[in-house]
Amino acid sequence: MGQQQLLLIVLSVIIVGIAVIVGINMFADQAASSNLDAVTADLINLASRAQQHFRRPTAMGGGGGTFTLLSADAAGMAYLTSQPTNENGAYTITSAGNGTSVSVKGIGSEDGDKDGTNCTATIQVWSDSIAVVISNR
Repeated sequence: MGQQQLLLIVLSVIIVGIAVIVGINMFADQAASSNLDAVTADLINLASRAQQHFRRPTAMGGGGGTFTLLSADAAGMAYLTSQPTNENGAYTITSAGNGTSVSVKGIGSEDGDKDGTNCTATIQVWSDSIAVVISNR
């Protein structure tokens, strides 16, 4: 082979290698972003369940106009879901429910910003509204 052909082969291998590396990085970024979106969606679902609990009468196992049964332990979380961990992440009640609100935290399974901490979001739930705060991407 001529020197020019060898140079073209080496150049082609380098370009393909760079393309593969860029593709892998883009896939990892998309996976982390998708995980954060899934954790946020799960938190919104849990918030909806917390609001249902708030509105359900105590005679039917609900909160009767309060979030106080939603304690920051497994028993409190059991009112919202039977499985506080799924493929998207793990969910816990961070501040026990009171008469007006409850706070639920979700820690995802991906570390999007590569800081050593997986993506994290917290949702504050009131009887008529919610607020999501993303604390780590």
